[in-house]
Amino acid sequence: MTYRCVAAVEVGSPHVLRVIEKDLREPTKNEVLIKVLASAVTRPDITVRKGEALYSGTPLGQKFPFVPGYAVIGDVETVGEEVRQAEIGDRVGVLTVTGGYSEYLYWRSDRLIPVPGAVDPAEAVTLILNHIVAYQCLHRAAKVQAGDKILIIGASGGIGTALLQLGKLADLTMYGIASKEKHQVLINSGAVPIDYRTQDYFEVIQDAEPKGLDAVIDGMMRMDYIEGGLSILRKGGVMVSYGEPESIGSLFRVLAKLAKVKLLPNGLSYKLYGTSSYFLFNRQPYLDDWAALFNLLEKRMIEPVIMQKFPILEAALANELLESGEVVGNVVLVAPELLDQSGEGK
Repeated sequence: MTYRCVAAVEVGSPHVLRVIEKDLREPTKNEVLIKVLASAVTRPDITVRKGEALYSGTPLGQKFPFVPGYAVIGDVETVGEEVRQAEIGDRVGVLTVTGGYSEYLYWRSDRLIPVPGAVDPAEAVTLILNHIVAYQCLHRAAKVQAGDKILIIGASGGIGTALLQLGKLADLTMYGIASKEKHQVLINSGAVPIDYRTQDYFEVIQDAEPKGLDAVIDGMMRMDYIEGGLSILRKGGVMVSYGEPESIGSLFRVLAKLAKVKLLPNGLSYKLYGTSSYFLFNRQPYLDDWAALFNLLEKRMIEPVIMQKFPILEAALANELLESGEVVGNVVLVAPELLDQSGEGK
């Protein structure tokens, strides 16, 4: 028997994503076989396909063909003989980094994320990467408190909309940078929108918050935003950048700024956030935070913004949409049985 997945066969545009078949096999003694219900389509998927990934956790020098897909939700279908962490039928999440655009996934049983069985897989998969980044940027890196005033740079994408919802729950005063046509999602979360095309965010913040902000969460990783963000912090404020610089040169400039702020802090703090520590250090904070996020989802205290769902094997179309720059929130791939006849998610 075989299953299908979507592989990038070479460096390039979404057109290099092709459906291929692989043989189903029995999982090894410490593996589980997961029936994939939902897979996130994220910015790192695009950068590694285009050969532009720098340090976001994506394997450098990825060999082609490979299957993109940074995060999945699915049900355990088969378990290896020594697996004790999961049983057949369990719903689980996986931070895959690559491999998620697939009907089935083999994964180590000690790297599974427990997922409540009642949650919508399409919503749940946004928690595995985008929401965990947002949650940890706010609560572990910036350590926000109720009443804090923050700026979100890049407030309309998957992580940005997660920051908005989590910031509202945390009782923050929020300002967000996004193009004007995407402002409604900011307004819905109580944030003050700033149009980067027609407004100078530096002037807007200076006029509204002359004493400065408590935190800036930056998803662009550009030096102009980093310099500007640091300049509008109050003494004791913190800036947190996540994502990928535009080039190796940009990365070195960001690291140089990080070192300079640490050496000459001037009452400010600058931090870089990346999920790569999940693989290298203590996994427990991630498991704790995913559990907190799933609890919020079950209680409908967060409602992930999903712009469109595609069948898993239509990953190329989903990538085209994400690259268009028109997306508000998330783009998600789902198993065909989770789509109704109109193509909308059930």
